[in-house]
Amino acid sequence: MTQVSHQPWGEVADVGSVDLWVLQSSNVKVEVLTLGAIIRAVCCRGNNGQMEDVVLGYDDLEGYVSDKRYMGAVVGRVANRIAGGRFVVEEKEYQLEINNGPNALHGGLKGFNKFCQDSLKDEILVQAIWLATAVEDGVQLSLTSPDEDQGYPGEVKASVSYTLQGETLTAEYQASSTKTTPINLTNHSYFNLAGQVHDASNIYDHQVSISAQSYLPVDDTSIPTGEIRAVEGTPFDLRQQTVIGPRLKELPGPGFDHNFCLSGPKDPWAVRPAARVCHPASRRVLEVSTSQPGVQFYTANFLDGSITGKGGSRYGKHNSFCLETQNWPDAVNQRSRGPCHKVNCRRARGNLTPVSKKQSLLKT
Repeated sequence: MTQVSHQPWGEVADVGSVDLWVLQSSNVKVEVLTLGAIIRAVCCRGNNGQMEDVVLGYDDLEGYVSDKRYMGAVVGRVANRIAGGRFVVEEKEYQLEINNGPNALHGGLKGFNKFCQDSLKDEILVQAIWLATAVEDGVQLSLTSPDEDQGYPGEVKASVSYTLQGETLTAEYQASSTKTTPINLTNHSYFNLAGQVHDASNIYDHQVSISAQSYLPVDDTSIPTGEIRAVEGTPFDLRQQTVIGPRLKELPGPGFDHNFCLSGPKDPWAVRPAARVCHPASRRVLEVSTSQPGVQFYTANFLDGSITGKGGSRYGKHNSFCLETQNWPDAVNQRSRGPCHKVNCRRARGNLTPVSKKQSLLKT
């Protein structure tokens, strides 16, 4: 039985109030903010029996309002990168806001976790605060993104439902649009299964496996080159449990920030096992399953110690990891090489399980 409660958590000047929702089962507690549909905390027990928070974040609302690293947020309309911030839909070219080198990243300058300014009306649009409704074992959050928001066509109504059953946290996304438009929603939580992160924390002792036979090589701006490359014989072969620290040393770049291919365009829709991460010292295990064709494995390569997070911790390079279940990056421009969702209605499902003995997110 999951207990669901909520309370005011803070006020954003000239915008509105933000609520904190708490989902509590016997062994797991999940905290969700109506700002950005952010997963603020996932608390579970390790081998010492103590509850520890295994996601990065901030102690107060101001940290999330000013955050630039998408801590725990739902990102959209399109997660990951779109080359040049440009794409063509129904013979019309659209130019998006550029916010990552020459590309558009995670929806643009003001995605689904940020406030945006209406230049015509000179007012703030409160799309970053999602409308929350209690559902069985959890909460559903929804928002409306106006036509031409960040350059995307169509008014989009999007929602995410977080439900906690036992030790399994499920995120289910839905979206509908008044025009044909790309959509690719994911959650951007940073995990460290050791628990409370401190200045010297890293994930080098974590072990990861990803159920992918291939991955997408990228160019120097992190856009897929178009090749779908087999992982066998490369540092990207994570099909067996692999210690992260030594494997990072084999990579040519600063770390993992790559899409691993879980399924292809012709594969049937299904929820599949995607990844498993374990922390031997605490015996915590995170298992992820998803209906999406890819998972972006990111090892916090660009955290540099400049962010002060929970408990005053400085978040540095490689102190956490993300498993962003999603469509393949730049799919809207690479349709022949990967799936692309252009929707009037789209549903996606993913499980993060702070685990018991079945499937899971956090297993002790």
